[in-house]
Amino acid sequence: MMEPAQIPYIARRFRGFLPVVVDVETAGFDPQRHALLEIAASIIRMDEEGRVFPGATLHCHVLPFLGAEIDPRALAFTGIDPHHPFRDALPEKEALARLLVPIRKAVKSSGCNRAILVGHNAAFDLGFLKAAVERTGFKNSPFHSFSVFDTVSLAGLVYGQTVLARAAQMAGLGWNSNEAHSALYDVEQTARLFCQIVNRWRELDPLRVWEGTPPEARDEPEDFSQ
Repeated sequence: MMEPAQIPYIARRFRGFLPVVVDVETAGFDPQRHALLEIAASIIRMDEEGRVFPGATLHCHVLPFLGAEIDPRALAFTGIDPHHPFRDALPEKEALARLLVPIRKAVKSSGCNRAILVGHNAAFDLGFLKAAVERTGFKNSPFHSFSVFDTVSLAGLVYGQTVLARAAQMAGLGWNSNEAHSALYDVEQTARLFCQIVNRWRELDPLRVWEGTPPEARDEPEDFSQ
C-alpha cells in the first residue's frame, strides 16, 4: 500500500478520479438511435504546484453505426457531413480504442482508480459514450458510470454563464464561432475553462485544496468503480 504522501496529488485532489474532458458531436439527441459522429478528449494533468492544465487532445471522427438515425437538423447545426470522403472516420469500436486505451493508461499512471468525465452538459456526452461502449462490447471503459464534473454548473457558479461560448468569453479564453461545434475545438475550450475554474478555486482557498485532505481522509484513493 502506498503511503499517502506517495500518492500523486491529482489522485488525492479528486478523491481517486482523474478528470478527462470529453466532447461528442452527434446526429441527434438519442444515444440509442442517433449516430455518434465525432469524439474528442483531453486528459487533465497537474504540475508540482497543484495547478491543473489540459494534456494532449485525443480526437477521432466516427462512422455511423449500422442502423443509426441521422437528424438533418443536427447536421445543419454541427456542419458535419457523415459521408465526406476526407473525414477519415473510424468504426465506433476502433474510435473508442483510440481514445479509451490512452485514458486507461493515464488513470493507472496517475495513481487514480477511475476517470471522471468532464463536459459541458456532461450527461449528454457520457450518455453517447456509454451507448457506444455497450453497442460495441468495448471492455473496461475507464470512466465512472454516472458521476461527472459539469462545466455548465461550474461556469454558472463562477461566471454567471451556462453557455460555453459566453462562459469562455467571460473567463478571458476567447471564442471562435467558425471553429465551434467541432468536438476538437469544444473539448479544448471546455478543458481550458475547467482548469481555469479549478485553479482559481485553489488560489482562493490554497490551504484546504493544496495542503491536502483532512487527516482522517488521508488514505489510498477510494474505489469509485461502482
